[in-house]
Amino acid sequence: LSEYGITDASRAIDINRALRADGLLEVYTQDGMEYLDPWVSRAFAVADHQVAHVYVNDNADIPRVRDIVAGLSGVDMVLDRVEQARYQLDHPRAGELVAVAEPDAWFTYYYWLDDNRAPDFARGVEIHRKPGYDPAELFFNPKDPFVKAKAGLNLAKKMAGLRYAMNVVPLDPSPVRGSHGRLPDAPEDGPILLCSDPRDPGKDRLAATDVHDLLLGLQGLKAPLQILKGQ
Repeated sequence: LSEYGITDASRAIDINRALRADGLLEVYTQDGMEYLDPWVSRAFAVADHQVAHVYVNDNADIPRVRDIVAGLSGVDMVLDRVEQARYQLDHPRAGELVAVAEPDAWFTYYYWLDDNRAPDFARGVEIHRKPGYDPAELFFNPKDPFVKAKAGLNLAKKMAGLRYAMNVVPLDPSPVRGSHGRLPDAPEDGPILLCSDPRDPGKDRLAATDVHDLLLGLQGLKAPLQILKGQ
């Protein structure tokens, strides 16, 4: 079972940099590095591939933020709370706005305007510190000719119990060539379930919510709801 299908992508959308340029996103500086300050920012985005949740502190700013995001090259839709309900995205923790990228575009989390002031975690694999997913973590920095040697040295330090920083991730998003997140424009771009016993030979498509019970059924197990009902 695949969670999603990856489609070609060639454009990165720096949504947080656009919000910062308009004076809505704030940072604080520590040791010459800039860190997002969500508590005082009027708006910031948490990016996840082709979807970005945009959190707006004051509802009065929502129209302005929406115009900024909608005007970015590569943005397909900007959904408010009412429009989010159409896609069942109107969760209390969802952003006041949800941006969806065009098929060949995706959202970065980047908010700094100068790579020399990027935070310490930007060049490493730090999924819990970055305000959004960073697919550049899948790559070594192609601009650093010694990047693999540095990675090897850091692994040696790790094995020796020494402190190290795996600063090998590029700050350039161009190596990323695929993405996901928006609803697939064609069925072949969606997730795939390979199953030798589909239990329903006449059904070649499943709703995502049907997969759970199918997998339990293949193992002879009952769904939790069935157990509660005494079936």
